[in-house]
Amino acid sequence: MKWLRYTHAGIEGFGTLDGETIHVHTGELFDTPTPTGTTLRLDEVCLGLPCRVGKVLALWNNFRAAAEKNGWAPPTEPLYFLKSPNSLAPHGSVTPAVAPEIGRVAFEGELAVVIGRRAHRVSLAQAPDHILGYTCADDVTAIELLHRDPAFPQWTRAKGFDGFGVLGPVIETSLDLSTAMLRTRVGGRERQAYPLADMFFPPAELVARISQDLPLEPGDVILCGTSLGVLPMKPGSEVEVTIDGLGTLVHRYG
Repeated sequence: MKWLRYTHAGIEGFGTLDGETIHVHTGELFDTPTPTGTTLRLDEVCLGLPCRVGKVLALWNNFRAAAEKNGWAPPTEPLYFLKSPNSLAPHGSVTPAVAPEIGRVAFEGELAVVIGRRAHRVSLAQAPDHILGYTCADDVTAIELLHRDPAFPQWTRAKGFDGFGVLGPVIETSLDLSTAMLRTRVGGRERQAYPLADMFFPPAELVARISQDLPLEPGDVILCGTSLGVLPMKPGSEVEVTIDGLGTLVHRYG
């Protein structure tokens, strides 16, 4: 099942996507959503963020291939940071280019996990029941700014500019993570192609482990980290993040 949020005739709504048809629902996505019987065409709405997002936690060094190539030690626990709310942007949006003094900006195609039920100190066996589904993400990064001060990596600033957390277009409730590939294209050229099965900590384990630290609420999002192929992009670049069985997120930088 694919969930999405949209605006139609100035009114926000949500529903499920079947081909090019949206089945409108009422209520709350995370609390017994009810179909209304009304349908809309996908081409007559403006897509928004796929859910009302709470906090966003993003992983670093969560893929074996990237760790091996960069000489990073395998992590013994999830290494994560928080992204600011203003960084969130939907499918089809434009991420404003940063000022030249900020330096180069890179794309990072990622899988995002959407929490559907409150998770606080849940076990690994319980964790899947707290996941609503998955969506595509581009965790945009000001790569030169990140390590500009050798005494303090600036994760919040480098990851927190407007539009640096692009999510969408839909939340897919069922995804075969054992076979799915993620591909990122920039300006039509494939730059990333990696298997989601290469994670050190797959989604259920991330939910279980992070929930030991802090409660995860419905609408919270976990970005699973990225793998090989991250590169700077120029203003005007169109970025496409495709995940098998999920769909394609598209946005433009600058």
